[in-house]
Amino acid sequence: MIKKVIADGKAEYTFISQLKARCENNDKNVTEIVSGILENVKANGDKAVEEYTLKFDGSKIENPEITREQLKEYAKECDPEVFRSLEKAQKNIEDFHKRQLQQSWLTTKNNGVILGQRIRGLKRVGIYVPGGTASYPSSVLMNAVPAKIAGVEEIIMVTPPMKNGKPNPVIMAAALIGGVDRVFLMGGAQAVGALAYGTETVPKVDKIVGPGNIFVATAKKLLFGTVDIDMIAGPSEILIVADKTAKAEYLSADLMSQAEHDVLASAILLTDSESLADEVIKELEKQSATLSRKEIIEKSLNDYGVIIVCRNISEAVDFANILAPEHLEMCVENPMEYIGRMDNAGSVFLGNYSPEPLGDYFAGPNHVLPTSGTARFFSPLSVDSFVKKSSFIYYTKNALLDDADDIIRLANAEGLTAHANSIIVRKQNETKD
Repeated sequence: MIKKVIADGKAEYTFISQLKARCENNDKNVTEIVSGILENVKANGDKAVEEYTLKFDGSKIENPEITREQLKEYAKECDPEVFRSLEKAQKNIEDFHKRQLQQSWLTTKNNGVILGQRIRGLKRVGIYVPGGTASYPSSVLMNAVPAKIAGVEEIIMVTPPMKNGKPNPVIMAAALIGGVDRVFLMGGAQAVGALAYGTETVPKVDKIVGPGNIFVATAKKLLFGTVDIDMIAGPSEILIVADKTAKAEYLSADLMSQAEHDVLASAILLTDSESLADEVIKELEKQSATLSRKEIIEKSLNDYGVIIVCRNISEAVDFANILAPEHLEMCVENPMEYIGRMDNAGSVFLGNYSPEPLGDYFAGPNHVLPTSGTARFFSPLSVDSFVKKSSFIYYTKNALLDDADDIIRLANAEGLTAHANSIIVRKQNETKD
């Protein structure tokens, strides 16, 4: 089901090459289809969206907006226990993200110069949420809560209808709890296009966030520049570093928790114990037999899963930094001692009792994370993702004159004489007798 590799400086890097290749497949046919959909939505607005909703979702939605009263009614259909769990998760997410909030600032100098930065939330943000059987209420909270904290004026959510033409009650409950302002029943690339361009009923947004299938991801990629987006998410990933103190049952369960997402998902275990590696292989066979997504798990583990036996944990940590995984679990005796060395990971889970699903649903840190090795330079979704910053400058006459020669000299060095002239005319005018 899953490969075991003994690290020798070559075999493990061969696997990395195979892993990267899975994310380099560019489906030109999908791009062509999505481009056509976006052009149609841009030209025909609501009419195009309605036609695509009927074609792809099998539902004719004449009025796609769900009113506040309807939202509350649909949310009542959510299981009360699930509703309460969503409320608890919302509080944890809110508490974590409030600590990320930055304030505008200014500083003054002795010569009267004032410099500063103004920070404010975006005006309008769109959240895409998959619907039907692949529903992710946790993603509603992870996207909406930091947007609210950032001061976004209006959050617009789009989500496709279920087969019965109605919205998913759990998604509606999460929208209510998360503070979403307006909800539209539409999905796919056409919904992303509606958010980016605006239609007769859907307002144009400044940024689009949220997960989706390849058509949604491609639409977001093509529209970047027309609007901002969160990131282009690749297949889900988990990397676990474990020593002999870890439990094979836990490690196996955690590897499969990500493998069940997609046949392209990657699940990797790095350990310095070959006996633990063998125990995990046996546990994977045992536990997967009872799981509903067994076929997906087995294909994912067979194609993109691996257990690499390293010489020591230090080597495993170095290798983890090279892979830069979306999720990194440190199932070792003293996980806290490695915090300063884990430089490249979307989110880090410390110890045997901090499994990845804890972060997906409940703990508070955001689960919208960089994938495909981009954790080397990208960060998780945060309050910062929903704000914009502007600097401001105030100089007095004397302060400008004091610095004029330096500015003129630098502008001329770049060959931008009009830039230099902007300073020269002021210097000449203000220094006249």
